[in-house]
Amino acid sequence: MAKTTKKETVDNKNKSKSGAITSWKMTKQHNIVLGCLLVLFSVALLVAFISFYIYGQTDQSALSAVGDRSEPVQNWLGKFGASLADLLIYQGFGLAAFIFVRLFFLTGMFLILELSIKKLKNIWFWDLFVIIIISVLFGFFATSAPELGGTIGYELNLFLQDYIGKTGTLLSLLFGLIIYLIFKIKISPDKIQSFFDNTKREIRSDLNSVPSLKTEKGAYNLEEFAIEENDELDEIHLKTPDSQFEINKEALKPTIAHSSEINLDPALKPIKMDIAPASKEAVPHTESFVIEQAPEEDIIEENLASRLVADFGLFDPTLDLSNYKFPTIDLLKEYSTGGITINQEELEENKNKIVDTLRNYKIEIAQIKATVGPSVTLYEIVPEAGIRISKIKSLEDDIALSLSALGIRIIAPIPGKGTIGIEVPNKNPTMVSMKSVIGSAKFQEAEMELPIALGKTISNETFVVDLAKMPHLLMAGATGQGKSVGLNAVLTSLLYKKHPAEVKFVLVDPKKVELTLFNKIERHYLAKLPDIDDAIITDNAKVVNTLNSLCVEMDNRYSLLKDAMVRNIKEYNDKFKGRKLNPEAGHRFLPYIILVVDEFADLIMTAGKEVEVPIARLAQLARAIGIHLIIATQRPSVNVITGLIKANFPARIAFRVTSKIDSRTILDTQGADQLIGRGDLLYSNGNDVVRVQCAFIDTPEVEKITDFIGSQKAYATAYLLPEVLGEESGINLDMDISERDTLFREAAEIIVNAQQGSASLLQRKLKLGYNRAGRLIDQLEAAGIVGPFEGSKARSVNILDLSSLDQFFNNEQNN
Repeated sequence: MAKTTKKETVDNKNKSKSGAITSWKMTKQHNIVLGCLLVLFSVALLVAFISFYIYGQTDQSALSAVGDRSEPVQNWLGKFGASLADLLIYQGFGLAAFIFVRLFFLTGMFLILELSIKKLKNIWFWDLFVIIIISVLFGFFATSAPELGGTIGYELNLFLQDYIGKTGTLLSLLFGLIIYLIFKIKISPDKIQSFFDNTKREIRSDLNSVPSLKTEKGAYNLEEFAIEENDELDEIHLKTPDSQFEINKEALKPTIAHSSEINLDPALKPIKMDIAPASKEAVPHTESFVIEQAPEEDIIEENLASRLVADFGLFDPTLDLSNYKFPTIDLLKEYSTGGITINQEELEENKNKIVDTLRNYKIEIAQIKATVGPSVTLYEIVPEAGIRISKIKSLEDDIALSLSALGIRIIAPIPGKGTIGIEVPNKNPTMVSMKSVIGSAKFQEAEMELPIALGKTISNETFVVDLAKMPHLLMAGATGQGKSVGLNAVLTSLLYKKHPAEVKFVLVDPKKVELTLFNKIERHYLAKLPDIDDAIITDNAKVVNTLNSLCVEMDNRYSLLKDAMVRNIKEYNDKFKGRKLNPEAGHRFLPYIILVVDEFADLIMTAGKEVEVPIARLAQLARAIGIHLIIATQRPSVNVITGLIKANFPARIAFRVTSKIDSRTILDTQGADQLIGRGDLLYSNGNDVVRVQCAFIDTPEVEKITDFIGSQKAYATAYLLPEVLGEESGINLDMDISERDTLFREAAEIIVNAQQGSASLLQRKLKLGYNRAGRLIDQLEAAGIVGPFEGSKARSVNILDLSSLDQFFNNEQNN
């Protein structure tokens, strides 16, 4: 009887299961309908969420009048979408609410496709877990942006900080992320180890697949190993042991000692054009064919501009300082004594080590050549046929280990050549002096608008670039790697080539010590605002006004270019020199203006968007009218060198940095982490990366140059930039009391309690839109409860407590 009962129980279970299956099959259409509804709801959620981040601040004031049909909303899903997005994002989980789109979409697809509900429960559990973690994370880091973390994230973050503090809250969030990685993504030490083991197996299989090239023991399979010397060496000292290592020398170019010895006026030779008469044999018919050349009309240049040029000559912008003398090269110090010293024994040893290291990995070399530079030697190798370049590039650390070098850099392949380059630092680097760079023929004869001599390349050639073509320059690198010396080299190059009438500098120096020497040339080369005593800006608060003034100058110059019907500053100045523009109509000779910022990260930290916006405007628009930017920073992080900055600064200089990430932030490629410091830099202008040893110029040399210029006759004042009217708050402070918002008193109590005057606080506490909260802040400022607008800082609160606030309102009523 017991057996029968057990059998009946089993039958009943089977019947219940079959009944459940039958009921599932019977409700299949219902499941499809419900699933489609959930999928469409997920799409609607996505539309509502996206439009909330575009129009949420505008729609927030209309949420209180949901039943009023006359109140318009901008949300793409109407008032329902605005309310839904406000509930789930602003009052809910913030940016993490987008995960609900995925959840409802997957739930609908599970119902449509009849998938396992058990897996769906697992998805819901972990996605809800991630929603809470992300919401609290945004609430922790983005307290000033409630739409990122939502009310729940903000309040949970405050709750946790009240009990376990900021450090405990951060550790709890990290623990939550670890739980998700271990249990959901299934990350474990075994998987990480197996990943590296598989990578090693693939590398070994690749190495075993390469056929071994048999060579005799101890014999190098090399066709040639030569050392290329450079064109600009004065003398070459060789330490030559007994070896068959040959050095091919070329003719050496002399260094020009004085710029006055160079004739920069090109000699134009007339070109004779003879027109040969047509041959009679070439005419296929017997008819006579006569070609008559019409005489050219005489051109009479009888206009006002030509008469003025004939009478007075071209306009000379340097006439006011016609006796100005450029600084002589004697002011610069010569640090090197006789050029580069080539140690043939060191080169032979490095060559052997490179060849042995590559041969250990079954890589044979057909040819190797060495080019000696001031601080780095470039070894160019040509591998045997069939060798993959990626194999050689992956051996960077192994070659550095065998050479015991500070850091090597492999260029595979060298652009424009069929070789692979290995850059190895010299044991005894040679200092590149500013005198050798300024005195070189390449710089003195450079036909550029704004020539800059940065230093010497790896082939010991003077590296000269045109700032006008860049058109802006970004310099970054770790502390003490040569940025300030690089800035001095840039400024010195322009002082040696451009007259004070042709170029002006706007210098920003938050450190207050790097650019102070240039104060002596204020009335020659510097530009400043009319109300500033010191031309070199050291106060970050004055930087914003200067940048806005440059934006006004930029707009004024574009108006002049428009009236003159030209496209750039060069065409405009040529037209003005040709006396084709009337000074009485506001036209004038336009000098180049160069903005130099020594520490950009400090400005971003103190002024933020107030600095970034005018900098971006100038970078995007100012190149055509002769305003160029040079920005230096020792903090190459993405919040300082933003995407907007990088997009408008194609020319970049990277000194030595500590990590590959910093190198990619500056140059969008690695390599700056392999530099050796002390002025070693990589220059990129959107295409190839060039390694340059920056020229060294010391403080006494800069002082001599500025003393030489400052002792000469100067202009009456520095170049004055246009004045900018200060924008205090942009509101009318004489507001009528009757026009105040109904929530004015409640908003005042919130501000006084928090002792922080910000529109976002009123938005959060009173659940208002941005526009209404901004109007309340304006009214509070007009009443004197909060202070004026101070940029990125919160407004000051002038009333200390609620009792003082009550007394304030009582006095208003009595008056």
